[in-house]
Amino acid sequence: MIDQERLLKTFCDLVQIDSPSGEEEAISRDLVQRLEALGFVAGQDHHGNVIASEEGDNPLMLSVHMDTVEPGRGIRPIVSGGLIHTDGTTILGGDCKAGIAAILEAIEAIRDDHVKRFPVQIVVTRGEEIGLVGARNVDFSLIAAKEGIIFDGDGPVSRVTVASPTYVRFDIRVTGRAAHAGLEPEKGLSAIRIAAEIIAQLPQGRIDEETTINVGSIEGGTVRNAVPESASLAGEFRSRNTETLEMVRQQFIDTVEAARRRYPDANIREELETQFQTYSLAEDDQIVTRVTSAIAALGMVPELGASGGATDANIFNFNGVPSVVVGIAARDMHTTREHLDVSELLDVARFCYVLLSEQVPVRR
Repeated sequence: MIDQERLLKTFCDLVQIDSPSGEEEAISRDLVQRLEALGFVAGQDHHGNVIASEEGDNPLMLSVHMDTVEPGRGIRPIVSGGLIHTDGTTILGGDCKAGIAAILEAIEAIRDDHVKRFPVQIVVTRGEEIGLVGARNVDFSLIAAKEGIIFDGDGPVSRVTVASPTYVRFDIRVTGRAAHAGLEPEKGLSAIRIAAEIIAQLPQGRIDEETTINVGSIEGGTVRNAVPESASLAGEFRSRNTETLEMVRQQFIDTVEAARRRYPDANIREELETQFQTYSLAEDDQIVTRVTSAIAALGMVPELGASGGATDANIFNFNGVPSVVVGIAARDMHTTREHLDVSELLDVARFCYVLLSEQVPVRR
């Protein structure tokens, strides 16, 4: 049986280990020790992702990430009124340590109950919050699993993400010509004006149900009384529809080219990078039915849906490991209002217990 006290202690212990993106060494060591104590052969790949394996054919991958966003140092969890939260000065770190705690508790509870279970492979990535960096650098030669579950969704475990978009980041740097703004502005060429025109020509916000585009930052100029010589902007677009994605990409390219024609004396450089690819799984795909069966066994109704965001599932699906994302009971993630519902966290651990304990029929 799932031990609530042990689950909460594990979670609270984990969130008190500082692990902002890029500084995951302490949590990595802790997780390797915990996983080895549960009988896994655990270690790090060349990028620092923790991979834990055990004997058995056709293991199921359970994956989470170990890094957290800022402000995430010196977290002090408070358990009260059926919720876990902080004093409001930091995030909680439920994203994604609630998932880690639930997996550890389920495996330990199954062992304590002497229940037979399916073999698993646990993959804990680093750098997820800064662009899925850990998953993008996983040593896939070490991954034996053929399908997986990513514990990284918001809300209850019954919320299952089966589709996510391709994500393209873009950066534009404009170099114009400086001049004194009061004495001889006609000698200048404003980089900020050029950047602003580019932004004005780009679509913004939601294009359709599957597609969005956003300019997230703009910088430029040095002082108030000088025609700005340089400006830069950064943004993104994403879509689950490949044709629409290419349409937006072409519109971006055309907009930049038009600015070059209007301002031949300016230097305009753009950079596009696809950081992760879309995926979409059907309701009857094996990993989807495996997850929904476990949720239904708990008396819950699975909620299948698509996300506009991304998780490590984008990377695993792209690399041939069909994976879905389940909720981890976290709310208001990436804010100092982040909190967990204790009953929902228990559901995450119970889901994992049922999923692994051969109580759910699975197509083989």
